[in-house]
Amino acid sequence: MKRLKQSKGTVGSVTDLAQPEHSRWKVWLDQAGLSIAAVVIALGIGAVLIAATNLEVQRASGYFFARPTDTLMAIWHSVADAYVSMFRGSVFDFNAPNWQRAIRPFTETLVFATPLICAGLGLSVGFRAGLFNIGAQGQMLMGAALGGYVGFAIPMPAGVHLIAALLGAILGGAIWAGIAGVLKAQTGANEVIVTIMLNSVALFLLSWLLTLPTFLVPGSTNPQSPPVLEGAQFPALIGPPFRLHAGFLVALLATAVVWWLIERSTIGFEIRAVGHNMEAARFAGMSVGMVTIRTMMISGALAGLAAGTLILGTESRLESGIAGSIGFDAITVALLGRNRPVGTALAGVLFGALKAGGFLMQTAANTPIDIVLVLQSVIVLLIAAPALVRAAIPFMRAEKKS
Repeated sequence: MKRLKQSKGTVGSVTDLAQPEHSRWKVWLDQAGLSIAAVVIALGIGAVLIAATNLEVQRASGYFFARPTDTLMAIWHSVADAYVSMFRGSVFDFNAPNWQRAIRPFTETLVFATPLICAGLGLSVGFRAGLFNIGAQGQMLMGAALGGYVGFAIPMPAGVHLIAALLGAILGGAIWAGIAGVLKAQTGANEVIVTIMLNSVALFLLSWLLTLPTFLVPGSTNPQSPPVLEGAQFPALIGPPFRLHAGFLVALLATAVVWWLIERSTIGFEIRAVGHNMEAARFAGMSVGMVTIRTMMISGALAGLAAGTLILGTESRLESGIAGSIGFDAITVALLGRNRPVGTALAGVLFGALKAGGFLMQTAANTPIDIVLVLQSVIVLLIAAPALVRAAIPFMRAEKKS
């Protein structure tokens, strides 16, 4: 087993199972440097786009050769105003009239980060096994459907109701991902195609469920469920006017559990072994098929957990668009975190900050919120092509040569 080699098809950079601890730390630090550099480069590209689309910059550039300082100052103000507004909307609003308004942006960042962390953890588990689970979106929808139904339709004592609804969300995601896992293990079906198709099936299935009387508010035809009962909702961590709830603590707990599962448990060893080299793992006596099914179900369970933090946390009603684009954003979160639990959690917070800060950036600095999508897309591009990052950062080129 110590000679297991890294498979070329594995997503992300992973260390050899037999590498010394200091070598693993060196590789992890290199990966962290690549992720940070990708974010910095993306922000730089975003700055260029912000300046290029700013009306004041365009006006000043018309007489650039007469007064170049006007153009340079316009560029500086457009970029600085946009990113300062993003900081104020995601970390700390130093212009707020009171301390509650000042710290509320950071709590909103954590609110947006909570489902991203959980879903990103799920995808990272699959990636560590060499499985491209692109179906977190559908798994979240099915998790929200089952967890939401338990939350609004089955009265229980407070506390017990929350646990039951959360387990329902986890079970819904695990079952939906398990379908892809079984097809992969038993028939060799490509998990990318299967999970993408299951996303569409889940969307239309949820839309159909929201036409049934069981899932609708009595006497209403609006495609949304009754509100989740109070006993099934996550308690607030701070209280009004903040939206931060105990689901964030669940996301942190999930991060610790996934780290232990992958790095310290037998199941995690099998996941990493199959991800390194499937044939070697099979030769060593591991059931690759069972590892595939188990990994997909764990991945889907975490996506369902992400849905649970939504339907039982910030969202109180089940509707077809409840997952938004979180399932797809989680792919970027997992890749940016290099499929490591701690890295994925930090990447989730970063993407939560981009989303939270984008709203104020649009209103205060008059910068289109679409720039946030551009930043995310550039980050994905740079993570997928680390050679571009190394080519752009001189000290990383030198480190690579050494």
